[in-house]
Parts: sequence; C-alpha cells; structure tokens
Amino acid sequence: MDYDAIIVGGSFAGLSAAIQLARARRRILLVDAGRPRNRFSEASHGFLGQDGAAPADIMREGLRQLSAYPSVDFFNGTAEAAETQGQGVRAELSDGVQAWGRRIILATGVADELPLESMKARWGVSVLHCPYCHGYEVRDRPIAAIANHPGAVHQALMLPDWGPTTYFTQGVFEPNEEEAAQLARRGVRIERVPVVELLGEGAATRALRLADGREVAAQAVFTAPTTRVASPLASQLGCTFADGMTGPHILVDGIQQTSVERVFAAGDAAQPMHNATLASAAGVMAGVSAHRSLVTEEASAS
Repeated sequence: MDYDAIIVGGSFAGLSAAIQLARARRRILLVDAGRPRNRFSEASHGFLGQDGAAPADIMREGLRQLSAYPSVDFFNGTAEAAETQGQGVRAELSDGVQAWGRRIILATGVADELPLESMKARWGVSVLHCPYCHGYEVRDRPIAAIANHPGAVHQALMLPDWGPTTYFTQGVFEPNEEEAAQLARRGVRIERVPVVELLGEGAATRALRLADGREVAAQAVFTAPTTRVASPLASQLGCTFADGMTGPHILVDGIQQTSVERVFAAGDAAQPMHNATLASAAGVMAGVSAHRSLVTEEASAS
C-alpha cells in the first residue's frame, strides 16, 4: 500500500494532521489502536468549542468527519516498525502488512508512569497533571501537589487559584529559600513527610496516608508522571530526542519537522507541555508542513 503520508496516532494531533492532508486531496493512511492517553478522562477542558466534551466523543466526531474524504484509509491497530526507504518511509503494521508513505507523521502520544501504585486507578479522575485542564472542576476542594520532579514547586504555586493547596516534597524535592517564601505568600502549606498511599473509594480520593501514619485530607491530587514516547517508531527512524520536564520527547522544529527528512511529529510525543489544544495545533502544523514538503518535492523534480 502506497500513500502520500502515513499518520500514526489518531487522537487530537493525528486527526488534526490527517484532515489537513485529506482536504489537500492527498492519499493518506491513519493508523490508530484506539488507546489514547486521555482515555481515562471523562471530559476535555480548555479546548475552545469542546469544553466539557468527552475526549472519546471529540475523536469519534473527528473520525466521522475525516471519513467523508475519499482519499483516507484507516487501520485499526499499531505500527510496529518503521524505516526510511527510498524517497519515503516503510511501516510494518500489526497485521503484518507493509505500508509505504512519502511522509510519515508520528502522533503516537506518551505513556505515563505514576509515582505511587494507588494513583493508577485514580488517574484522570482525582489524580491529575494539568491544572488548566482540570483545576476548575476541583475548585475549592483540598488539593495536594505531590512532587515527582524538580519543577514541582512551580505546579504547587499555581494551584491555590483553584483551592487550598499542600505541597508534599516527598522528602526529596525540597523548595529552596526563595521558593519556600513564594509558596508561603501563595498560602501553600509544605509537608515533608512522604505520601505513601491515596485513600478513598474507587477513583475518588478523600485523604493521603503519610509515612508516619497520619492522614491528610485531599480530594484532588496533582502530580507530574514520568513520561515516555509510547511508540518505538521515532527511535527506529533515528529521530533526535530532547529532555523535557517529565521525560524525553521527539525534537521538532517550528514546522514539526523532526531531525529525519520526511518524518514529522506532533502532539504529546513531540512537546514538553501536554495540552489538548496544543496537540491539535501541532497536528495542524504537521499536516500542513508535510503537504508543503510534498508540493516542494514535486515542483523540484526533474
């Protein structure tokens, strides 16, 4: 199967890239296994025109709209391997079929690794990572910021705009003198005894159990998971990575071009800040840039 572009990942970034190329009447293949990072969230917030809509509903509507374009093929599965070949990229799909594209857009997202086992069942419900995405919904409730990286103080400084906040250093991420003063001015309490377990029924959180046995009330927990790019394709293709606050991401330039010719990337896998609107915008840029590169190549062919 030969295409102008193969797009791997069908969440906000991948769909946004795909519709640009579809509207340019390019033959494209969208590869997606239906397991987006946001599948644990009931609603997407801060996304203009979609505030409060379920991510699954947004993507379902996006797929419906994309399906109206006759030049689009869909594959329900994963791309297991990819390599540059000739003037494009060959991808091996999970059913063993080979697909070749003149361009490939990696919109594979990231996988999250949470610092506490008891966070996993609560992820996306009462354990959260983005105050702009979820802060309003937990407003005026006791909020815990559980440090998991050196930049955690910055997150804790923001959270009092939504509710009374306690910063848990976990005995590791101690604020310096200036940061401690800033936290105090923002009304953030500092707790140095580590959190060992979240307490509450189901996906809800009502309190945190500390290492000394105390329980501290909290109904919303913000933390930064360790992230990794969810697919090996970027590494297989030889793309350069950059270190982000929570983990490595694919390095791209201002038009979402990676370090490898004909390979573009967008979304959480290719940016240090993770947000639905930013992912969608990056997908638009990746789709437009891939199309422009195709046009330039065709116009320059001898």
